[in-house]
Amino acid sequence: MAEAIRFSSMKHWAHAWRAMRQPSYRLYFAGQAVSILGNWIQQVALGWLVYRLSGSAMLLGTVAFLAQIPQLVVSPLAGIIIDRSNIRHLMMVVQLGMLLQAVCLAVLTWTGLVAPWHILVAAGIFGILNSFDVPLRHAYTSQLVQDRQDLPNAIALNSLFFNLARFIGPPLAGAILAQTSEAACFALNALSFVAIIGVMSHLRTSPQAHSSSAFADAMCEGMAFVRQSFSVRHILWQVALLNFLAANYIPLMPAFARDVFRGGPEALGLLLGCAGAGALLASLMLASRRSVRGLSGTVAFANLLAGFSLLAFALSSDIWLASIMLFLLGFALVSGNASSNTILQTIVPEHLRGRVLSLYSAANLGAAALGGLLSGALADYCGPGESLILMGILLIAAAVFFFFRLELFRMYLRPIYARLGIKHPNKGQE
Repeated sequence: MAEAIRFSSMKHWAHAWRAMRQPSYRLYFAGQAVSILGNWIQQVALGWLVYRLSGSAMLLGTVAFLAQIPQLVVSPLAGIIIDRSNIRHLMMVVQLGMLLQAVCLAVLTWTGLVAPWHILVAAGIFGILNSFDVPLRHAYTSQLVQDRQDLPNAIALNSLFFNLARFIGPPLAGAILAQTSEAACFALNALSFVAIIGVMSHLRTSPQAHSSSAFADAMCEGMAFVRQSFSVRHILWQVALLNFLAANYIPLMPAFARDVFRGGPEALGLLLGCAGAGALLASLMLASRRSVRGLSGTVAFANLLAGFSLLAFALSSDIWLASIMLFLLGFALVSGNASSNTILQTIVPEHLRGRVLSLYSAANLGAAALGGLLSGALADYCGPGESLILMGILLIAAAVFFFFRLELFRMYLRPIYARLGIKHPNKGQE
């Protein structure tokens, strides 16, 4: 009996990593893990540098806004370019641009010449490059994973290594900041891009330019598909609301660490690391799933959990209680976003993948940018805690609305899953 249980557990664990059976994906996974770890280290250092130079929560929100708002404008255009391009070559160009941005930040900070306007410009450049990078990562995964049944697992593993870096990166950045300076963090991020560029140069995938339509026609085709598909439209709206109202906590973390909890870089690393730990747990749970079926309920639960945990964090005066709430918030955000992404990638036609995933990036990061700007402005006016209390209340209301429409959403998903031959492991779940 014990051996049977052990065998079943080992089989389940192996199933959670099934996309790793493909050599190209394994190599890509390793390179991306290093690159994303560097990104998180830079993000924490950049927030600390901004607040150290200015002491302004509004400027924290502005930097986050500039780093993410291009997703709303550039991503839809990037999706058309992605669908018409060799994805591997385009990814390498984008990674090179990010490397140069990190080098410039490291040099300016190390020489003591850095000023807030430098950081604003760097954030804007990163935002434009990231508008290509995020949908490119999603689209390239589908080229590396030949077995379509393994694609949801690969998407979950992408989320897993992003959140593993999110768990490790902030505490590591806090330790580096305490011992050295922001310049060291930026330099490490630059080195991480060397790793992913090296990996990409060794990967060989066939070019898949899915669209040959004129630029304007391709844009209209993508927008028409979203308008006509209730399922896709509903996913994009709930992703936008979730990230507008909940992901805005990240740029305010330096203000909470220093002014609310009276800490330094280590406190900042602890808070962001706890959110990363929750995100990591959510990614592990999603990777262990056997089917996309049932994820609509996960999305509904995640929205509600995110609202309550954000509200509880804003009301916390003890850093350890606040850390627990951030753990739950990180879990909820990744559960909602990664589940939505998995559903979306499952139901979207291949020739529209770049364009629809770019709209997903806009709904995710672009909405978070608008929310970060708003929460930063409110924090300067009434305090960071009061700002997040308002966002938490609004998110709870939005989550309740989504629950009321959940069965309607499932009614639209069922025939799509049936047409794709996707069976549910537990009857009644969609």
